[in-house]
Amino acid sequence: MIQNAVNELIIRPCTLNDAEGIIEVWRACGLLAPQNDPWKDIRTKLRLNDGLFLVALSENEGVYKVVGTIMGGYDGHRGWIYYLAVLPERQRTGLGRKLLGCIKEKLQAMGCPKINLQIRETNIQCRGFYESLGFTRDAVVSYGKRLDG
Repeated sequence: MIQNAVNELIIRPCTLNDAEGIIEVWRACGLLAPQNDPWKDIRTKLRLNDGLFLVALSENEGVYKVVGTIMGGYDGHRGWIYYLAVLPERQRTGLGRKLLGCIKEKLQAMGCPKINLQIRETNIQCRGFYESLGFTRDAVVSYGKRLDG
């Protein structure tokens, strides 16, 4: 468990008990898509047990609430960032940076040389966030193919 000075939050590995709160954060941030099943994404990632799925929790009178998430991945070649999300009322507090920093440290410890991420073209707001952290646009075109339909 990582104690975090940003608004007295706790950042720790995700558990299945966090799933409903995680999905609430993803919904509030517009990250849910009709073709994706968030429960399946959470369960699948937790089965990997790689320590690269973190939640930020805020405590109020002994009740903890998920206020941020980040999911990382490492394939031995590149690290990936997925589902970096912070509740809108908690954005611009440093929490997104802190979550990204936690995953970056874990990926570096695994020997990861570079982190990649993808954002939807329509998500203009977060471009400045990632650029302020040193991310640059790669000269690549991303393709995808659904395997479940």
